[in-house]
Amino acid sequence: MASRCWRWWGWSAWPRTRPPPAGSTPSFRHHLSTQEKTPQICVVGSGPAGFYTAQHLLKRVETLCSQPRVLNSPPLSQPHQLPPCSQQHPQAHVDIYEKQPVPFGLVRFGVAPDHPEVKNVINTFTQTAHSGRCAFWGNVEVGRDVTVPELREAYHAVVLSYGAEDHRALEIPGEELPGVCSARAFVGWYNGLPENRELEPDLSCDTAVILGQGNVALDVARILLTPPEHLERTDITKAALGVLRQSRVKTVWLVGRRGPLQVAFTIKELREMIQLPGARPILDPADFLGLQDKIKEVPRPRKRLTELLLRTATEKPGPEEAARWASASRAWGLRFFRSPQQVLPSPDGRRAAGVRLAVTRLEGVGEATRAVPTGDMEDLPCGLVLSSVGYKSRPVDPSVPFDSKLGVIPNVEGRVMDVPGLYCSGWVKRGPTGVIATTMTDSFLTGQMLLQDLKAGLLPSGPRPGYAAIQALLSSRGVRPVSFSDWEKLDAEEVARGQGTGKPREKLVDPQEMLRLLGH
Repeated sequence: MASRCWRWWGWSAWPRTRPPPAGSTPSFRHHLSTQEKTPQICVVGSGPAGFYTAQHLLKRVETLCSQPRVLNSPPLSQPHQLPPCSQQHPQAHVDIYEKQPVPFGLVRFGVAPDHPEVKNVINTFTQTAHSGRCAFWGNVEVGRDVTVPELREAYHAVVLSYGAEDHRALEIPGEELPGVCSARAFVGWYNGLPENRELEPDLSCDTAVILGQGNVALDVARILLTPPEHLERTDITKAALGVLRQSRVKTVWLVGRRGPLQVAFTIKELREMIQLPGARPILDPADFLGLQDKIKEVPRPRKRLTELLLRTATEKPGPEEAARWASASRAWGLRFFRSPQQVLPSPDGRRAAGVRLAVTRLEGVGEATRAVPTGDMEDLPCGLVLSSVGYKSRPVDPSVPFDSKLGVIPNVEGRVMDVPGLYCSGWVKRGPTGVIATTMTDSFLTGQMLLQDLKAGLLPSGPRPGYAAIQALLSSRGVRPVSFSDWEKLDAEEVARGQGTGKPREKLVDPQEMLRLLGH
């Protein structure tokens, strides 16, 4: 009887689903004896997108609706034949899977250590994880430890919220040289992302060049130039702080293809750079000629940002600011209208020694403005090159459609195209843009689409085993998940280690050490 349960809801041949190899997975059959109508929902990824999606679903999810099924009667051919219902279902359950042993994704591994206020959202996520209808399962890599088809077989709906785990390549000669790395890897290194813990950037040079002019680029520049004693009370990793204390970097250039009106950073991050202790800005007034008239028609946030740039570049600083800049031992600058063409090697060819830039000019107006080369070139000497031209998502499983060019899962308002019951939210849905609040809105929208499908009877209506089935699979494959209570033990260990040096925490960066501490 139990095995028939998998077939009668009519989606036994969802597109792109492949059965597991014979003998490779334990049967789900014995998990299906329950007649409970609990909607079982799975979220892949525990960053802002994952937790906000879970939060919305737990607050709003409604009961699965199904007609009583008479044994041995013909299967329903269309899921939408099931009547919708509006009764609140307090037992709807959400499982969140995460490949790292620790939760919170970009909040833990992407937000700069000197921005602790941004990390306060972790308190909200913790409340969600403490719900009796939510469970966190870390140390589980979807696509390796368990497949998406296996998740879809165990849950009524699956939401992919795993973010952007890669960076966009420069695709220029010399990119592979030592001394070149992505800003994403650099951020992961100082924030304790396990895969970047052995990066060991060489900061023995005088000048660093960051290719890109977004918030990540400004974060990296700020961390490079901030006096180390100002970082000692943050959650920056011990190893990163040690390297930064020995840094000889005095000048950081941030290079952009277009002009001041097109920068991607926000006014808060710019203001922090202008006020950075021990550092002064270098802006060429010629880059801002005629800008005063152009900013009259732009939206207010862009106008305020550009006005601050304009004042910094063209106006005489006040006495206090002038004195601070005069005594500064470090500097940062914005190089506009420059496009990287090549990373230049040192004379022995063993590492990066500069960047060759094409001088550009702008064509078009508004959002269509693009940079085109003028034919002129210039070389910018440096010993460290950090590419900050965007993050990029990776495909998670062959069964999931993926647009490699855009780096997203093709979807309509969060519904994955051609795969009923599969959804996406966050950067893997829309691309790596926006701030945490943007992701919150985006994730709530995906959650709303899932709820609409649930109410309309468009999701499987029979019982689903949820984590019980996945736990059996993981156990058979030697994978030991980390629960949220396990994470709280690691959290307590990090806080205890930080107390001795006055830090909020000393992050654990080695997954094997984390598992050992938990007795896994």
